[in-house]
This record gives sequence, C-alpha cells and structure tokens, in this order.
Amino acid sequence: MNLAQSYTLEAFEELIKRETDRVELKTGVSRDKVSEAVVAFSNTEGGVIFVGVTDDRRVTGQSLTQGVHDKIHQAIHDARDCGRYEIMQISVAGTPVVAITVHRREEGFAQTSNGRVLVRHGARNDALFGSEMWDFVSGRSLRRFESADSNTPVTEAEQGYLDELALVHGWSELNPEGLRQRLTERGLVLSNGNMTIAGALFLTDPAQSLGVSKAFVEVRRYPEVGGEYDRRVVFDGPLQQQVVDALSFIMGELGSDLVVTGLYRYDLPRLPEVVVREAVANAVAHRSYEAHRTAVLVEMRPDGVLVTSPGGLPEPVTIQNLRQAQTARNPTVIDVLRRFSLAEDAGRGIDVMEDQMAEALLDPPQFQDENGFVSVFLPLRGAITARERAWVQELERRGTLEASDKILLVQAARGSELTNAVARSALSTEDSGLARKALHRLRDNGLLEQHGERGGATYTLSASIAPPAAYRLTPTQLRDMLVERAAEAPLTNESVRQFTGLDRQDTRVLLKQLVASGRLRQLGERRGTRYVLPGE
Repeated sequence: MNLAQSYTLEAFEELIKRETDRVELKTGVSRDKVSEAVVAFSNTEGGVIFVGVTDDRRVTGQSLTQGVHDKIHQAIHDARDCGRYEIMQISVAGTPVVAITVHRREEGFAQTSNGRVLVRHGARNDALFGSEMWDFVSGRSLRRFESADSNTPVTEAEQGYLDELALVHGWSELNPEGLRQRLTERGLVLSNGNMTIAGALFLTDPAQSLGVSKAFVEVRRYPEVGGEYDRRVVFDGPLQQQVVDALSFIMGELGSDLVVTGLYRYDLPRLPEVVVREAVANAVAHRSYEAHRTAVLVEMRPDGVLVTSPGGLPEPVTIQNLRQAQTARNPTVIDVLRRFSLAEDAGRGIDVMEDQMAEALLDPPQFQDENGFVSVFLPLRGAITARERAWVQELERRGTLEASDKILLVQAARGSELTNAVARSALSTEDSGLARKALHRLRDNGLLEQHGERGGATYTLSASIAPPAAYRLTPTQLRDMLVERAAEAPLTNESVRQFTGLDRQDTRVLLKQLVASGRLRQLGERRGTRYVLPGE
C-alpha cells in the first residue's frame, strides 16, 4: 500500500473503510499489540498499522514523537525476523496519524517474542498450529527474498548500470525489449516489468529504490586492539560498486610489508587481495537483505580483518562443512557478482581463501556463525615473519613451491633438523607418507640435504641457501644486536624490521622492552619515533 503524506477525511475513510487483512487500526502504541500485528503482516501479504484511529474508524490522532518512534522500534525488535518496515506520520484533515508499513517476509517467517507464528485472517492475528504450521513453514522455506518484487519498474534502472550488466553477460546490440527479456531470464526483472530485489541491488542505488537503510558495506578502522575506531567509511550504490570500492579501500589501508633480501625488494601484501575480495563479496552476496537495518561490517584491527554479515548460514551449510556444502541464500546475486569477476565459481570460494592464506604463510581464516550473523576473521600474522615470507618468495624463483614446502623450509632455516615426525608436526598431519613426499621433493630440488637412511633420515637446509642469520637468534641475542646497531645510528621500526626479519608488532614489542629496561631511549612519536642509546 503506497501512502500519501496527507488525506482528506473522506479519502482516508475510503482507504480504511473496513479493517481487512491489510489494515489494522490502533488508538495508541501498545508494544505487545503492535508486535503481534507486525508479525502477522510479515507472515502474510504485508499491511499498514494506523495509530491514532479507533476501531470504528474515528481519527483521534497520534503524533510521531521520539518516544512513540522508539516504542514502535522496540515493539518490532521484541519479535523475531519481521519483514521490512517503515514508520511515517501522515495528516488526515490536519490531524496527525502514525502509519507503520510492514512488508511481507519472503524468506523464513516472523515470530512473537514468546515463539508464536501469527498470520492475518481478515482483521485477526491468528496463531498457527499443527498441519497449518507445517504447511506454512514448508512453503516459506522455498521462497527467496531476492526474487520478490521490488516495486521499482525496470525503466528506473540506471542506464550506466544496465550497460555494465549487459557487457559482463555478453549481451550486445539488444533493443529494450530484448534486454528486458534477458534480465527476466536472469531473475532480475519480473513479468510485470518491475525489478526483483536482486535486480534493484545491481541496477539502482538500493538505498533509494528499495528504501533500505543499510544495504551497504561499512568499514571501520581500529588503531589499537580493544580501542575505539578512528575512521568510518560507508560504501553504497549497486552491489558491484560496493565490492570494488570497499576492496580498494581495505587493501590501501592494509598496505604491504617492504622487505629487501639480496638483490630484490619485495612489497608483500599484508593479506592476499583475492582473500579480502572473496570475504567481502561473500558477505555482500550471502547476507540477508531482509535484515535491512544492519550493514555488512568490516573491522580493520591491528591483528586482522573481521568481516561480518547479517543472516546465519543457509541450511545445510555449517561451519564444519563449509568447504564441502554448497548452497546460496541469494543465487542470483552471487551469479551476477561472478559475472563481474568479483566472486569465485561455485564451491571454490572457501577453498581459495584457505589455500591462498596458506600460500602466503599466514594463519587460516576463522569462520563463525552466531546469533544470526556470519563472520570471517583474516589474521594479519602467522608463524612466519614477513622477512621469512620474502626469503621463501626468493626461493620460488628456482621453481614452484607448495605451501607445505614453504613451511618446512622456514623450519629448516630456523636451525631445525627435520625428521619425518618433525615434518608431520609442522604440516599438521598424521600421514607419514605425505611428510616423506614433501621432504624428498625438497631434497630432490636441492633445497634440503639428507643425512642417513630410512627411519633414521634427517634433513637440513642446503648449504647453497643462505637465509638471514637473524632467523636463528634468540630474543636475548636480538636485543643485544639492536643495542649494537643503535651505537652506530638511531633505530626506527622500519630499519629494525629490515635487518632482523621481524614484523611490525614484534619489532614494536622488542623496542619497548629495550626502552623499559633502560638500554634504549625513545625520541619522538608515531612515524617520527627513533631509538638511541641512553647517553645520546
């Protein structure tokens, strides 16, 4: 029901001439009654609650004060999984009336705070039981919100977005009717000429066309662990633009670790771009767009990046079977993102994220599904330092190295004598054959030297490979080295990283320890910080 801002008394009486399954009248805001009506409308075809009108259709009036606004929001918040809603004040012959428009919920169903499932039967909000309940729940499980009518005609789609969509799908020289047919085939336009929710998400700014408040990506930057964020940026517009812009911003903020080894300079991204892209694209593609008051949230913290999206994992996917199970809450949305090359093919997304983190010698992504939200945490650190990553990358110039090869080489570079048992522990496997195969592959490539035979065989780093000596230094030796270097020239975080192989955080900790013990003195703050001997 599309509402006007004002009505004459006669026009309003015609609008509500009978309290049907699409209209409910209230004299005031009772949290329980409003909550029940919103649940019932969500589970049926939607409707409008007019507050300030008696049951006999007499307009008594109700202003939308802040208190009334908050009370309505709380009433809806008390229920579970309600449909989209809007609250506005209209005028009836000069008297204010509050109108709460509730949209039908397309996925799942709404419940009251005590678990009842209500539907509209005429002017009543009735609870479902037994076979009625079963039929209702079964039918709702087959609906997808992305396929619902957006009530926005395709003629209101932005021409530039239409051109982009046609290009990535390979549609060329189509007349308007031909283009509309293709969009209909892809689930982006309905037969009545309106865009689906999915269509509006790609062909318009959903904040404008759908009236949703938070169908965007919000990025927050936290300078310290446990502190408040110091920067907040919102990326809105069509979904493809959200993913591209958010990805560019995140990668720019993350930056890279600069490492110089031998003749080569390496700018190592702190996270693989494909992993960040997949995390953001998955959040945008698989989120619940019915939860339109919650954004996809990206939190950039000192120890990693946390991406959280509203809506739990769709059945039958669980955290335990993420790599095996394949299903999508919004198959049309994810299909279009793949056309834009912004998401991996079906079934490959989680594999790519985990494999690329392993290739970069970073800790694996951590997934959670709690309280109706799915999140993935991408650690910025691993057991391997940035300098060790650069050294391994230099070794790759000799030939391709598997992720397991890299881990074993770093272990050997740190002075470990590798055995089958040590290799199994490093590779987190109980398979002795897999460990033996990795050790022999490195031996055959001239990267490891074998000592002894069969069960007594051990492996050490080949003499032809020269890792930085600092890899094998103890913390005490590292502190002594820094004091010696400070006698030659002031130290900075960057200079210490270059000659030790430590990352930013470990370098900061080491320097703070030396300052606290009185062996070094800190000059300046932030980027201008230098460390000198106490007497200087």
